[in-house]
Amino acid sequence: MRVLVVNAGSSSLKLAVVEGGSALEAVEVAPGDLAAVDRLADRRDLGAVGHRVVHGGPRFVDPVRLDDAVVADLEAVSDLAPLHNPPTLAAVAHLRAERPDLPQVACFDTAFHASMPEAATTYALPAELNERFGLRRYGFQGLSHAWAARRGAELLGGRRLVTAHLGSGASLAAVLDGVSVDTTMGFTPSEGLVMATRSGSVDPGLVLWLEAHGVEGLDDVLNRRSGLLGLAGTADLRQVLAGVDAGDERCVLAYGVYVHRLATSIGAMAAAMGGIDGLVFTGGAGERSHRLRADACATLGHLGLAVELEVAPDAVIGPKVAVVAAREDLEIARLTEALVAPGVT
Repeated sequence: MRVLVVNAGSSSLKLAVVEGGSALEAVEVAPGDLAAVDRLADRRDLGAVGHRVVHGGPRFVDPVRLDDAVVADLEAVSDLAPLHNPPTLAAVAHLRAERPDLPQVACFDTAFHASMPEAATTYALPAELNERFGLRRYGFQGLSHAWAARRGAELLGGRRLVTAHLGSGASLAAVLDGVSVDTTMGFTPSEGLVMATRSGSVDPGLVLWLEAHGVEGLDDVLNRRSGLLGLAGTADLRQVLAGVDAGDERCVLAYGVYVHRLATSIGAMAAAMGGIDGLVFTGGAGERSHRLRADACATLGHLGLAVELEVAPDAVIGPKVAVVAAREDLEIARLTEALVAPGVT
């Protein structure tokens, strides 16, 4: 089956036609470029469309065919992932109108983490609030983590893997025997690591203090004006590293904060599994920046981790460390085909 994969992210729209575990055609365009969607969706050899949906809310823990009821449920939880779910749903609506003959499937970034134990998903808030609002740590980027864990296991072996998806958004997952048992993102994709424009975890008291002191637009501050952009003035890690080399104090601090949070969080993910057999880097920065990988592992020698080689994915780059190309497109296509044509894959 040929599957059109639609990955509407916060900073780009990635499209691919996938068959048999290979991408026959792939393009990356600006968010909302539905003309590109139309060009690929016009192919008559397509069997289905698979969408990356960042947040499935409390209901969706497996891929599901998109119909009116499912779309309505996803619209209801869009405020949990305001940078991601709305553009995805716009693409869904467009394709349902243009190609009503094609089955469309939602594949959720939250689904891979639905296996996490309650101790890892529960916030220490009043139980009645958790129950009333469905408050919990959902975790995200699960499609990438699932692929990286499976490919990383092939390269490194071992039962206990930490997968590191480092891109514009960034997160870690603790994967035990192929199952997610902990991750750094939480109720929304804003928790955890320092990211390109997101702050990652901050003291909730700090947010309340800012609100009490008249700072407005905190959602915009935390999600679009923080992270590397907030500290260094640029969200591009390559520019940050160039600034570090040039002695720019803002870039030196931003990179230091980024690496510190990353390294300490890798240690936390290892603790969730009682140790670590392998660390797998993926995502744009995780795949391309040898320097970032080496700096992240510089203080993790006590875990047996070291980076020695600068090579392209997919490869082992040092003791217990590998780099893997992010292939959310193949993961989405695999899940879509399994739902639309069970028994084929």
